[in-house]
Amino acid sequence: MPRNLVESGAPPLNGILLNGQVFNIQSNQDQPILLHFWATWCSVCKMEEDSIAAISEDHKVITIAMQSGNDQDIKDYLKEKGINFPVIVDEYGESAKSFGVGGVPTSFIVDSQGNIDFTEVGYTPSWGLRLSLWLAGT
Repeated sequence: MPRNLVESGAPPLNGILLNGQVFNIQSNQDQPILLHFWATWCSVCKMEEDSIAAISEDHKVITIAMQSGNDQDIKDYLKEKGINFPVIVDEYGESAKSFGVGGVPTSFIVDSQGNIDFTEVGYTPSWGLRLSLWLAGT
């Protein structure tokens, strides 16, 4: 794990998702959640897009588009790619910085108590993320 990543309690994360829904990690912990930092310019992130979208269909997932433009830029990108997952736009990388994210993709599994149970930088297979979500919920 890279030295700068947050390891214990998840820092505050709140924002408005592209669909207009308000998200606050502190009040939204009824189940484990996958926080997935990505960027439109990241080739490895593009390889994971379908997996993250599939996981979001049956698990709590919030993705954070890091330094990839404004809301409209991200909406256009998602529409072009046919992707539908919850996104917070982190235009200037402020949320990424609070989590210690220096590169993308970076994934955190946060349990229902707000503790970070799993962290991965780089490509992570879908089964690995699903297993980590399951373990965080047991």
